[in-house]
Formats: sequence, structure tokens, C-alpha cells
Amino acid sequence: MNDLKTVFAGLELKNPLIVSSCGRTGNAANNKAFEDAGAAAVVLKSLFEENIVLQAEGMTDPMGHTEEADYLQGYLRSQMLQEYIALIRDTKRLCSIPVIASINCFTRGEWAEFASLIEQAGADALELNVMSIRTAVKYDDGDFERLHTDILDSVRKCVKIPVIVKLGANLSNPVNLIGRLQAYGAEGTVLFNRLYRPDIDVEKMEYVSGRVFSTSDDLSASLRWTGLASAAVKQMSYAVSGGVRSGADVVKSILAGASAVEVCSVLYEEGAEWIKPALEYVLDWQCRHGFASPSDYRGRMNARDLESADKLERTQFLRYFEAQK
Repeated sequence: MNDLKTVFAGLELKNPLIVSSCGRTGNAANNKAFEDAGAAAVVLKSLFEENIVLQAEGMTDPMGHTEEADYLQGYLRSQMLQEYIALIRDTKRLCSIPVIASINCFTRGEWAEFASLIEQAGADALELNVMSIRTAVKYDDGDFERLHTDILDSVRKCVKIPVIVKLGANLSNPVNLIGRLQAYGAEGTVLFNRLYRPDIDVEKMEYVSGRVFSTSDDLSASLRWTGLASAAVKQMSYAVSGGVRSGADVVKSILAGASAVEVCSVLYEEGAEWIKPALEYVLDWQCRHGFASPSDYRGRMNARDLESADKLERTQFLRYFEAQK
């Protein structure tokens, strides 16, 4: 028997392909279309803490009272949360696949309360995106990592559904943090989140947005750290995000140790119809190589294999150019 069933963060999926959080998953009808195209789960468009704060700041006098800003932030949070709960319920009503809610946070906010209401609305799991970078000259080592575990700890105490943490690539040691997240109760982790990419228009001398969509080149970092982390923190469930553009990329991710992949950019560029041939490739590859399901080859090339570990831990780049004259 040959099938594509897999388990990610305790969720039983019909295949490894998850639609990641994006603008299009903010609509229940779109989510149903993704399911019809073959997606195994969908991550809803994130509830953004940053947007709440910026909207509140834009509606208040910067020289005014902080009470006004606090009131507006509370009002906007309540309004956006109610809209988000409606999105969860509408998507659950239309879809039979797992629906994963998403909170995009950068401070130790009131996410525990939000998470509880999201669970009550019917979400099958919750993905936490800790989107932030550290730039302060005076900085306590490990503070950024503690932010992840603090947010997870407060949320984990309030919900019973699986909690997934989507990490940014701006970490010095993802393996260590993943181990700590597992200890704090995370059922899954996604590698990696895509940060905003600034560029400069040299004629206008203005900052502009850089490349919006991922390419296959972005997959390398996720493969490296999934291969390393899945060998070291075996109890964690992994998903690869960023650079998955083909069925072969799905296979690569599973070989590195992932149970699933999250895709976004390729769906914007090629549409939901990309899903079917990508899954057909994975199924055909399994048949050709004698595997019955993704679990048969998941992690086959992670760092538990000494030869793979050497490749994944390698930092020297010049050797690749030794033959180039």
C-alpha cells in the first residue's frame, strides 16, 4: 500500500502539504479551494500584534495621553479577535482538513487569552510566529530565545490543542531553542519564517521591498537546520517552510526530517493547481524507491547519519570553487 499520510504536531494529515499563513488564507472560501486542490491542512492568515499596535498609534496623538492609546489598542485587539474567530468558524464549517490558527507576536502580550478564545472557536492547532529582530547595543544574551519560551509557556497553560512555533532564521542555535520549546510543550516547529526583505532604490534613495516570493535557493537553510535538529531533538515534529517549489522539494524536506511542508509563494505564482502534480511526484517517487509512506523515509538523511551530518555541519564554501580556474 502506498499513501502520503503523515502526522505533524499530532495532526493526522492526508499528505505532507500544508498551505502556510498568507493573505489568501484569510478567506474561508479560499481555504475550501485549497482543500479541494489537495492541501492537507491550512494555516489561517495571522493575527498580527504589530498591526494592532501600529493602527492604534496612527489613530492617537503622539503627544496625548497613553490611556487613549491603551484604550484603542484594547478596542482594536477585541475587534480583530472577533473577526479572526469568525474566520476560524467559517473555515471549519466549509473544510474537513485541519485548520491551524496563527498568531504573529513580538512582545510578551496577552496571547494566552487570545489562544484560549481561538481554541474555543474550533481551531485544530495554533501556530505562534515570534517575528522580531534584536538591535540594541545593550542586550542580555538569550533574551530573544526567552521571549519564545515565555510566550509558548503562557499559551501552553491555557490550551489543549497542539501548539506549533514557527521560527525565524535569525537564530544562532536553532537546535538549542527547539529543545527548549519541546520542553515547554510545543508539539511542532516550522523552519523558517520569512522576514521582510528591505532593498534600496538608488535613484530615489528610498527603502523599498525586496524580493517578496521565495525561490528554491531559500530551501537550503531549512533543510540544513531540519536535518540537524531532527537528529538532536527527536521528540519534536518538524515542518519545512521557505523555498518549497516542487514535489522534489517536498521529498527533500521529508528526507531531512520533516513530517510536512508549508507552502505559500508557489501558490501565489502558480495557483492551487500546483498542489496536485507536486503530490503526484511525491507518490511516484515513493513507488520508485520502494517506500510505502513518508514515515518510511522521514529523517533518512538527517544528521544521525554521519555522512549527512558532515554535509549539514559544513561551513567552508571555498572548496566548491577549487575546481574552478
